[in-house]
Parts: sequence; C-alpha cells; structure tokens
Amino acid sequence: MDDLTLVQRIAVWALPVLFAITVHEVAHGWVARKLGDPTAMMLGRLTLNPLKHIDPVGTILVPLVLMFLGGFIFGWAKPVPVTWENLKNPKRDMMLVAIAGPLSNLLMAIAWAFVMKLGFMLGQGLEWLAWPLIYMGGAGITINVVLCLLNLLPIPPLDGGRVLSGLLPGPWAWRLNQLEPYGFFILIGLLATGLLSKILGPPLSMAQMALFRLAGLG
Repeated sequence: MDDLTLVQRIAVWALPVLFAITVHEVAHGWVARKLGDPTAMMLGRLTLNPLKHIDPVGTILVPLVLMFLGGFIFGWAKPVPVTWENLKNPKRDMMLVAIAGPLSNLLMAIAWAFVMKLGFMLGQGLEWLAWPLIYMGGAGITINVVLCLLNLLPIPPLDGGRVLSGLLPGPWAWRLNQLEPYGFFILIGLLATGLLSKILGPPLSMAQMALFRLAGLG
C-alpha cells in the first residue's frame, strides 16, 4: 500500500478498522448475553452501528496517527460492559466472553482474505472494483490479525489477561488483576520501545501467509 496517498490509505483502512473494532466488542456482549448477562443488550451495545462503539481516541485518533507514522495499525472501541455477577459460572464465563473478541477478529481476517481473493478473480476489465477489494482485503487481514494477537497478550485488561486470570488459582489471579490499572501504560511502553512489534511481528507474518494460502493467494 506504499503507492497510495494518505487519503487513499484512510479510505482503504476505514471500513476494515471500524468492522474489526465494532464486531470485536459486539462479540463480547453477544457471548455474555448467551451466558446470562444482558447488560450490553440493555445498553444498546449489541449492534453493528459503529457510532455506538466508537472511542474518539482508540477508534479514530490512534489508527490515524499510526497510519501516518507507517507502523502497524491497531485501535480499540468503548469496552462493552459485562456484569460478571449475572453470569452462570463467572470465572469460566468471563474467559469465554474475553476469548470471543479475538476469535471474532480471526474469523473476520479469514473473511477479508476471501474478499481479497474476489478482487484478484475480477481481474481485467473491473479494475475500478478489483483494486479496492484487494487493498481493503489486505487491510482487513492485517488489522484483524493484529487485534487478535494484541488482545491475546496476557496483560490485563486485554482479553488474554482475562483468560489467564480465569486459568490461574484465586490468589495468583488476584495478583495478576492488580496490574489492570497499569495495563495500558505497559502496552504503550512495549510499543515505544519496539518490543511490541518484535513480539507480534513473527506471528503476524505467519498468520498473514496462512490466510493468503487459505484463500488460494499464496
């Protein structure tokens, strides 16, 4: 995508980023509803309307800045509220609610791979449609794989931290959860030092290659 202007890159990334972040949050709320907690539904958060989920900083500002800087792009939406007391088996069910987000991103990455494949299949004669599909498919793969891997990091309040908390014995889980107020700063530190790209880079490349092959592109 290096041959695109900034405006073109924004146009290509806008829809995949909005879908990736919105569906991620809806997945949390949908699974919570299935497990007994209607909080997200009652607050109108079980909707694909991005206006219900947009966080001005995480959904708009951060992705734009990262796009301008040329790094890998990620973002976040307003978290879907979950009332754990409503869950049938809180410790287990919170793990299931947490893993629903990254799983939704994995499924969307697969879907975007086939969008990209469709763009290549259109080929000659429909370049006006083929190239946007190819570029958006590539963006959709990247943003969803990044969000999937990023959220699987075992750092509260990321989804991976909540899954790890559910797997640990009570006292250890309590100690891990004490990191939650500092989780964002830990993530920023990893990003600023370049450690985040070193951690996510290899699995990101492997996942992208696997998705390209799955869609018959590799």
